[in-house]
Amino acid sequence: MSTNKDIQLEFRRFGGKHAGPHLLITAGVHGDEYLTMLVVRELIRRLDSDNRIRQEIRGTVTLIPVVNHSAYLAGRRVGEDSQDLARTCPGRRDGTVTERVADALSRRIAEADFYVDMHTGGTELCVLPLAGYMLHSDASVLQQQRNMARSFGLPFVWGTSAELQGRSLSVARDGGVPAIYVEYFGAHRELSEISNRTLISSSLFDHPLLVGCLNVMQHLGILPGSLSATENQNVVEDWRVGSGHMQVCNPALESGFLTLKVKLGQRVSCGDLLAEIETLLGGEKQNVVSGQNGTVVVLREYPRVNEGDSVAVIAENGGGS
Repeated sequence: MSTNKDIQLEFRRFGGKHAGPHLLITAGVHGDEYLTMLVVRELIRRLDSDNRIRQEIRGTVTLIPVVNHSAYLAGRRVGEDSQDLARTCPGRRDGTVTERVADALSRRIAEADFYVDMHTGGTELCVLPLAGYMLHSDASVLQQQRNMARSFGLPFVWGTSAELQGRSLSVARDGGVPAIYVEYFGAHRELSEISNRTLISSSLFDHPLLVGCLNVMQHLGILPGSLSATENQNVVEDWRVGSGHMQVCNPALESGFLTLKVKLGQRVSCGDLLAEIETLLGGEKQNVVSGQNGTVVVLREYPRVNEGDSVAVIAENGGGS
């Protein structure tokens, strides 16, 4: 059902006394990616409670801890209209709830000079901690995105196709806004981090996601200080059309119980066994084998798998521009 009522995203904005860029940081594009929501909330608390940091800000920082309230309230990736917000941008003001959220988010992105969109693998997927970006056709934008992704400080950096549509980053791409996305675990590992770190709220202050946000702020000159070099950072760029579309890689050929045979970060070759699927009544197992050579960056860490679900994503070098 459509409505003309605008969606108002809840956000906090911190503006310094000195001129500088406008950085937008979002979480909760998907409703079951809780860790990033908590990290953005903790960043808000930190800026609220530390007058010294607020005084040092050059420019503006806008923080949105939960973009997709409909999906968050449902406790799943998508909202009440079953549309994926990360496939719906730039949206419509007179559309469904997800289309209207996409429109509201797109307008926030258009206001920014730089953008960081934070994700996890949600309930069922687990993603190697990484910072990614679209391989933008504008060399200046592309280099700024490379620098932002590397400054975030996660172990894997992944540049992929600029042709994918519907994403928050495709809105940024079309508007010439340098943007990166971040992925950080998911599934049972995300739940474990949440239970371990939120018992004492200050324990999130040293989390790699929060540190990464502060690193980007330092890199952009919004906060003072210099970045320490990140050791052993693996940088992969894949220029092929469709690279980075995680939901279509190495699909399950049938539904059943999933048993993984590889780990995140593992190097695999084409034909290597990634997982086995067994039907509910047992019997012969279905093998899922790698279609690529590269690094395992996503795994479906959930016992149930449906036919067509992506079991694993392999990041591979895809040649130059």
